[in-house]
Amino acid sequence: MAELFSTLAGLLVKLGIVALVANEVRGFILAAPVLYGMYAAGGTAMALWLGFCSLGGIALSVAGPLLIAKKLKLVPVRA
Repeated sequence: MAELFSTLAGLLVKLGIVALVANEVRGFILAAPVLYGMYAAGGTAMALWLGFCSLGGIALSVAGPLLIAKKLKLVPVRA
């Protein structure tokens, strides 16, 4: 029984790591239109501000779960 639980726990941890990587890729994909929009608008102050806010929101949605996982010791910290 303990072996089954250990195997299932290992699979869940691996699935969580895959989900975190997929979340990072999603963040990069979502950032591309924002950066293009800033470029197309010619770098006006409003375009830069909206781009900054959009990228900040994306960064929080991508980095937030990763930071929480590190706090819970689910992701190994590399030195």
